[in-house]
Amino acid sequence: MPNRFFLRRAITLSMLTAPLWGRPSQALAAGPNQFVITHFGAVADGVTVNTAAIQKTIEHAAAQGGGTVVVPAGVFVSGALFLKPKVNLHLEQGAVLRCSTDLKHFPAGRTRIEGHFAENFNPALINANGCDGLKISGAGTLDGAGRPIWDLFWKLRNAAPDPHNFKNIGIPRARLALIERSRDVTIEGVTFKDSQFWNLHLYRCQQVTVRNARFQVPDDYHQAPSSDGIDLDSCQNVLVEGCYFSVTDDCIAAKGSKGPRAMEDKDSPPVIGIRVRNCEFKRGHHMLALGSEATLVRDVLIEDCRVTGKVDSLAVFKLRPDTPQHYENIHFRNISVDSSGGQIVTIQPWTQYFDLKGAPPPQSIVRNISLVGIRGRLKAFGTIKPNPGQTTISDILLKDFDVRLDREKLDTADVANLRLENVVVNGKQVKA
Repeated sequence: MPNRFFLRRAITLSMLTAPLWGRPSQALAAGPNQFVITHFGAVADGVTVNTAAIQKTIEHAAAQGGGTVVVPAGVFVSGALFLKPKVNLHLEQGAVLRCSTDLKHFPAGRTRIEGHFAENFNPALINANGCDGLKISGAGTLDGAGRPIWDLFWKLRNAAPDPHNFKNIGIPRARLALIERSRDVTIEGVTFKDSQFWNLHLYRCQQVTVRNARFQVPDDYHQAPSSDGIDLDSCQNVLVEGCYFSVTDDCIAAKGSKGPRAMEDKDSPPVIGIRVRNCEFKRGHHMLALGSEATLVRDVLIEDCRVTGKVDSLAVFKLRPDTPQHYENIHFRNISVDSSGGQIVTIQPWTQYFDLKGAPPPQSIVRNISLVGIRGRLKAFGTIKPNPGQTTISDILLKDFDVRLDREKLDTADVANLRLENVVVNGKQVKA
């Protein structure tokens, strides 16, 4: 008869040496409420498409009442993933969660994009809907593997009969993250890299903090199309702090609805209460863009930031002739700039895409805009002009400038109460 002590010891050793995914569920956690994707079969070889294994990890965490899905060091390829309420995502140092470039892993469906809901466009790599308290954290990377997708975009666009009307969503592409209808969201420490489309798309979110994140495309790629850093789509109370932007589209864009009936769009509440501070902007179209789809934007403060490379404009207000727009209480404070290109402010008509749909031209308002404490070098001062007969622009304050410009004239028309106070351009005081 076998010795019972040795029999129990053999059973214990066999349990310790069994594969992790064969153990009871409580042994799958790396720590309290932490679930590592490799314990569920994910492989860090940069080739295997791990969508099923990672989604299984998410579902398991949700079934345990919530927790954190952990991506360890290594390159994990995946298609679209869908987070659940109370499930967070953590990318450890050296972790790379990379988009598959085979878009069959991002099955098209109904999604929010460009100021409306498209019925047949791709989801993001990371998708979260109704995930209050969501946290995406860590020193790892979300990698869009965008270069072949960008190359295909330009090939098709350049071959189109009218390239200027080739739609941004004309080819399948995946965003890196789409977070929608969620409160108390934190994005911290993560690098967003080489996204096929927008990097971080927030839709109808409230109380969001994006801290110490990086948004970048390769320096050697001239124009990664639609590589926006952060798109604030119908969001309220968002803090962007300590972030780094080196993209080839808008660094931060406020978005909403578009078209002559945009004010009636119940799916697109105003963008309100945006704070951006202590960020670096190395490359991008604009530090902050209002548009291309935006209707109501107010209470925005950009402060204590620096531009260290080429950014086309610090502030750009795109005035669509087909959309009623109300931009109010938008302020820039203490911005240092070291750029051989770009300009300080752009408020002017934007007509790349528009359709009045038979309606009369709508009326728009831009008021109470200030830029205070701008210093450094740029190419040009900028432009402040309305859509004639459609836009009322008033109460613009430019104060405490000390800048060097190649083109020092501010091009203005039909602006009420434009004030220049202590504005020094190329060593000379400038008046309104």
